[in-house]
Amino acid sequence: MSMIDNIKQLAHQYFDEVISFRRHIHQHPELSFEEHETSNYVCSILDKYAITYTKGIVKTGIVAIIEGKNPTKKTILLRADLDALPIEEKNNVEYKSQNAGIMHACGHDAHTASVLGTAIILNQLRRRI
Repeated sequence: MSMIDNIKQLAHQYFDEVISFRRHIHQHPELSFEEHETSNYVCSILDKYAITYTKGIVKTGIVAIIEGKNPTKKTILLRADLDALPIEEKNNVEYKSQNAGIMHACGHDAHTASVLGTAIILNQLRRRI
């Protein structure tokens, strides 16, 4: 299977799970440098997929590392923000913010979920990259 076809297959396989990541993060927003639960949630996903990481970077940050077959040759960096904004959510959806006065109105919930999905896929393909 070509790498592109493999990536597409894995993206389809993990699509619903990535949506659930986004919705969970959206429901539990936290302000900058206070994203302790969000950080723990992200680490739990990294643990589930055996992705190595270091947590506690500038309080709540995480650095995950996925080494390919030749880790000294090239590096790919992906970055996502965890924080939300001090805004009251007025949307009426099942995954509405449960934290009064705080909302992911900035898209960081989708950004974090997308990077997690990408990390899961890259980790599965690490022997090919």
